[in-house]
Amino acid sequence: MMIVAFCVMLTLCAGCGRQPGIEALSADSVVVAFGDSLTSGAGAEKDESYPAVLAEMLACRVVNAGVSGEDTTAGLRRLPSVLDKEQPDLVILCHGGNDILRKQDRDRTITNLSAMISMVQHMGADIILLAVPRPGLRLRPAPFYADLASKHGIPLDAESLSEILSTRSLKSDQIHPNADGYRQLAASLYAMIQKSQR
Repeated sequence: MMIVAFCVMLTLCAGCGRQPGIEALSADSVVVAFGDSLTSGAGAEKDESYPAVLAEMLACRVVNAGVSGEDTTAGLRRLPSVLDKEQPDLVILCHGGNDILRKQDRDRTITNLSAMISMVQHMGADIILLAVPRPGLRLRPAPFYADLASKHGIPLDAESLSEILSTRSLKSDQIHPNADGYRQLAASLYAMIQKSQR
């Protein structure tokens, strides 16, 4: 009986610790980077934003769909038109920072992000979630990003932005990377995409 129970446990945990996968990208793939000023590239030149750098690394089209100052309520309204226009293979979602800074209702932020993820999945595209840190002496990602990634079964980059924004030489101000910081973020996302491709 003990052996049977042990085998069942092994079976249930066979996928434990594995990053959820995404379909392999090609030169014809379209990636949409969707978010706020962290996506648009505030604090650096347009060609130094993380989507611009990631496009060079991936050698495919990466659309910068970042709007500075946008919260998740506005992002949720905007997302359908972006998806309809671009028909992406992969979406990188980096949103919620303005909700956190403005101390908006946490449950509404979670609901909005969850709806965006479901919308992307419903259209058949893959999605990667990029966690935004909460303000504080030590920057850490808001916990709900991990919960959302687990709920929807999607890859999560939980630490990159927290690490970059904790390093003075990689910041243009308190909440935005500089060109070097965006390049590091692009490199982290590139590594994650390469590791996650099926």
